[in-house]
Amino acid sequence: MAHLQEAAVKQITEICDRYKDEQTPLMMILSDIQKEYGYIPLEVQELVSEKTGISVAEIYGVVTFYSFFSLKPKGKNVVGCCLGTACYVKGAQQVIDKFSEILGIKPGETSEDGLFTLDALRCIGACGIAPAVQINGTVYPKMSVDQVAPLIQKYKDGGAA
Repeated sequence: MAHLQEAAVKQITEICDRYKDEQTPLMMILSDIQKEYGYIPLEVQELVSEKTGISVAEIYGVVTFYSFFSLKPKGKNVVGCCLGTACYVKGAQQVIDKFSEILGIKPGETSEDGLFTLDALRCIGACGIAPAVQINGTVYPKMSVDQVAPLIQKYKDGGAA
């Protein structure tokens, strides 16, 4: 835990203390940490374990099981391409491949400039508008390969489409 700054240790301790009377506090603690820092590295998991008595193995299992938790920092813009059945059948693989080509990253990676993280999602429940892409919570329906570059550029220019 030598890597964590004193302020971060204090903040994470406060988050853990906030839920000390809860019977099952882990999800709430991890959710608050994810919101605050954007990811939950091993050093933070070790601190949470120390403060709660929950094993690092259990904490790691939760962090890696749920897709909304991350072990690494995410980019300013998180691009999620749905690869569920309906989206896949309608060309989602080509769409995510185009994002990957233009951004120079593979799914699960973040661009060197920290602007984009590319994620492959299993299903976002937007089957009727397949293939769907989600960027920072905004869903873009019926995405085509031709729409990828202009969409990326709009986010590079600082705003949503």
